[in-house]
Amino acid sequence: MAVFLVLGSVISLQFGAAFASQLFGQIGAPGATALRLGIAALLLAVVFRPKFRQEALVLGMTMAGMNGTFYLALDRIPLGVAVTIEFLGPLGLAAVLSRRPRDFVWVGLALAGVVILGVREYTGAKLDLIGVALALLAAVFWACYVLAGRKLATAGLGSGGLAGASLIAAALTLPYGISTAGAALFEPKILLLGTLVALLASAIPYTLEIRALKTLQASTFGVALALEPAAAALAGAVLLGQHLSVVSLGAIALVITAGVGAALRKPPAPRETPAPPDADLVLPVPR
Repeated sequence: MAVFLVLGSVISLQFGAAFASQLFGQIGAPGATALRLGIAALLLAVVFRPKFRQEALVLGMTMAGMNGTFYLALDRIPLGVAVTIEFLGPLGLAAVLSRRPRDFVWVGLALAGVVILGVREYTGAKLDLIGVALALLAAVFWACYVLAGRKLATAGLGSGGLAGASLIAAALTLPYGISTAGAALFEPKILLLGTLVALLASAIPYTLEIRALKTLQASTFGVALALEPAAAALAGAVLLGQHLSVVSLGAIALVITAGVGAALRKPPAPRETPAPPDADLVLPVPR
């Protein structure tokens, strides 16, 4: 049952991103980012009492950077490709923290998949290099988000800390979003679609994964989360008409294989001294 909760979270998150990309033509990527983070922050603040500490501030900054650069990338490259590239961030972080050579093999395999995506043509045109660069920057922010999220969790801030971080992320993105989108950001139809995106990309995934993590092993959670690029390709095809080539789908499969392989690695042997808090990091927590 817990595995299906994580799979539901993965699908919900990517379909939320697909709906968000439909806002780009009306309010732009910065406007869509501000709308999603702003509404999600309000929803979390209503349910949980926000807590503001240094850990929440850092997490909020990484959330703003991660979502902002990812949505800018979506405005230039297909959803499945953007998520695949972004996945390099947490996967590379897991390998660096484990410091085991075999984990770097998985990162190399994932990188090979991303390189194939970068040199292949998509619907007759090469991938936008600026979009690829933005997706890589989002990957860096995602890795930072994982570390910041763990700091917040170990500090005992819980859902209140997440609510506080969400409000900080919204405060950082709203000024630019409003300046670029203007009054269109507050049109009823836009607000309705923005609420749908906030629910699918934030509220629902967080709720499902928190429930799943109560009983699910970290390795199983990581395997399920490694399917995000596939879910993104599916959402892009169904909602946006972004049909990838066979070669591109094969490249995404390489990244998924790398994610599954990293998630299923055996834990390190027990040591006489306690391992650092991040030593058992396998794959990322939800965005």
